Amino acid sequence: MRVQMGRSFGWLWSAYAVSTYGTWIAFGAFPLIAVRVLHSPAFAVSLLGAAGLAVAAIVAFPLGPWIEHRAKRPVMIAMDLVRFLAMASVPIAYVLGVLSYGQLLVVSVVSGTASIAFAAASGAYLKYLVRGDQLLVANRRFEGTSWVATAAGPPLGGALIGLLGPVVTVLADALSYLLSALGVLRIRGGDVAAPRDPAARWRGADLLAGWRFIRRDRALWRLFLNSILVSGLIMATVPLLSVLLLGQYRFPAWQYGLAFGVPALGGFVGARLCARLVTRYGRHRVMAVSGWLRSLFPLGLAFIRPGIPGLLTVIIVEGLLITCMGVFNPIYATERLQRTPADHAARVLTTWSVSSKLLQAALMMIWGILATLTSPLAAITISGVLLLATPLLLPERVRSPLRRVRSTVHLTDTLSSVPRRPDGGARCMR
Repeated sequence: MRVQMGRSFGWLWSAYAVSTYGTWIAFGAFPLIAVRVLHSPAFAVSLLGAAGLAVAAIVAFPLGPWIEHRAKRPVMIAMDLVRFLAMASVPIAYVLGVLSYGQLLVVSVVSGTASIAFAAASGAYLKYLVRGDQLLVANRRFEGTSWVATAAGPPLGGALIGLLGPVVTVLADALSYLLSALGVLRIRGGDVAAPRDPAARWRGADLLAGWRFIRRDRALWRLFLNSILVSGLIMATVPLLSVLLLGQYRFPAWQYGLAFGVPALGGFVGARLCARLVTRYGRHRVMAVSGWLRSLFPLGLAFIRPGIPGLLTVIIVEGLLITCMGVFNPIYATERLQRTPADHAARVLTTWSVSSKLLQAALMMIWGILATLTSPLAAITISGVLLLATPLLLPERVRSPLRRVRSTVHLTDTLSSVPRRPDGGARCMR
């Protein structure tokens, strides 16, 4: 179905698209720089991702209330500029011959903090900008854009790395944030800022409001636990895959990019099919089936081997996983947003993102130690086994894919049936 969302949404979507393409062109640049330029071991590569996530999440946590009470577009523009300056410092330091592992850590923290703040502001602004019955369509478009960028970015980035080195892709990522800021600047119309409660400010209640809101709702709480565990267990293996493929198996950069780029086309297909599946089978049934399937496929990474067979294994396994994520994510994002009142959206999204990133950081550290004690492949296999249990945390209403649900549900009925509650935003907030 074709839905006209308006020019303001178009600029927000464009800003998201250009920064997402920049991010995925630079995919794997920091691990690659750490491995091949700075000669860092597996634990240091895991620490690079984990420390950046953890410190950024801690720093960003108090920003939720601050963002809630301010106009969202200026916040988004400021965070894009911060990310631009942080990323641009890497190629400058490289050219000057002073690039260090410590600088990569600092840039990871600064850009990660700004990304969390941008995600919270853009999610709250999307809820203001888009009608409730259009949220699934908006989230589907962001999801589809994300996966197209994921498909195109790593192969292009891999080619650029092969020709010009990994630092060039970091520069491309920096410029994408500058273009994103210009896109947000072009949005016209109103903005949204929640009124401030002076009593809550002095008591510090704003800091925990998002957490309490999530915890009070049983279904939202289970969805929260499921989402952060799945993302945490998947992200814990990303540095290890870099070490395994780039270091131990000596994949060329273009093959490494191909291994993560081609499967992303499945995410685009899943995002395109999402609304049709919801219309035909119902939101909860589709969410349950895709939620279960996305927990099964990562175990296939245990069978990665060197050479072309290993490359094909990664492409097939990641392709199946990402297709399921392309279906699941827009429904999950819409559910979360529709359950969140406008005056809590930024805090809920910040709490959700901070909690997810802290768990990702902790699991990256744990999995880095596991890889050191065993091997990267063994640690990746353990993650796949644990993921098998995560669907049990899905809300009861969507927990079993075998539940009887009406076979045909109109999309408007699906969207209007969600009670008041928080969901965490659109994919436009990474």
